[in-house]
Amino acid sequence: MDTKHSRRSFLQTAGVVGVAAAVGDVGAAEHPSPNQGVRHFHCVQIDVFTSRRLEGNPLAVFTDARGLSDSEMQDLAGETNLQETTFVLPRDPATEREQGVKVRIFVPGAEIPFGGHPTLGTAMVLRNLRMARTKSRADQAKNGSSVLLDLMVGKVPVDFREETSGNVFGEMHQVEPVFGPVHDRDTIAALLDLSPSDISSDAPIQSLSTGLFFIIVPIKSLSTLRRLTVAPRKAYDYLSRQKLPGHSDFYYVTGDTGDPTIGLRSRGIFSTSEDPATGSAAGCTAAWMVRYGIARPEQTVHILQGVEIKRPSHIFVRASKDGDKVTNVRVGGHAVEIMEGTFSL
Repeated sequence: MDTKHSRRSFLQTAGVVGVAAAVGDVGAAEHPSPNQGVRHFHCVQIDVFTSRRLEGNPLAVFTDARGLSDSEMQDLAGETNLQETTFVLPRDPATEREQGVKVRIFVPGAEIPFGGHPTLGTAMVLRNLRMARTKSRADQAKNGSSVLLDLMVGKVPVDFREETSGNVFGEMHQVEPVFGPVHDRDTIAALLDLSPSDISSDAPIQSLSTGLFFIIVPIKSLSTLRRLTVAPRKAYDYLSRQKLPGHSDFYYVTGDTGDPTIGLRSRGIFSTSEDPATGSAAGCTAAWMVRYGIARPEQTVHILQGVEIKRPSHIFVRASKDGDKVTNVRVGGHAVEIMEGTFSL
């Protein structure tokens, strides 16, 4: 046996092991285990204003966001990269019965006070969780009939009913409408590179809010709505000059639907993207229609949105009238869960 060679080999091996161990120790100190101190947050993704998966407007709902900071919520909204992400902040049952379930709504760049599809989608997820925990039929009927949300804009009740098809229909009661200024048709037409004759004169172009401000633009024909393009900078500059409180944007509608079962076709073309379904704007549209006699009080109008981006969304709206005042705006639809998982921070 070559003792000298064996000793050298052992020492060389030991040296390598020692260096590796030392590097491993340093690495462990500099890079702790990726699971050390990790927090886990349950999230459900749900398609809203549709009963078919991969249609409607997707929403991410964090079902228990206690422990998340404002900046973490904003970062998670950016991570999901959806139009909106919501964060549920559970409270004790007595408080939730009286004041509602606390929910915060974020878009990728900011927190917003209200949104239609995040309200309906979050309420549907909460209903589904309640139903899963409920055993008796009587308790299911009680827990599944309504959810009260406490949003930045105020308390928003959402009522549910089971349909014979087995689908569940939800309807939110939006805050009372606020009617803002009327806009010049020639100015809006130029902004959209349209002729003034492309914009309907049956009702004015008007700003209004049921939680967020939208400028409702009535387009005369479906063909014009389909080819509509919006220059983001021009739209932003115009909206900035209006000085409407909070978030504001345009919403384009036409009564030329080509389908007797559809009351309106609509598009929500915003600065960075097109929205598959805009429940807050649909609520504004309900108030606008009732005010100007396009729809009767309590008439349910079926709005179809998102066709142009292959995310068809079905929104059902109605509003009441008390004398000359439009009131009790309701926006409803279906929603279907598509994904469930855990985010780790």
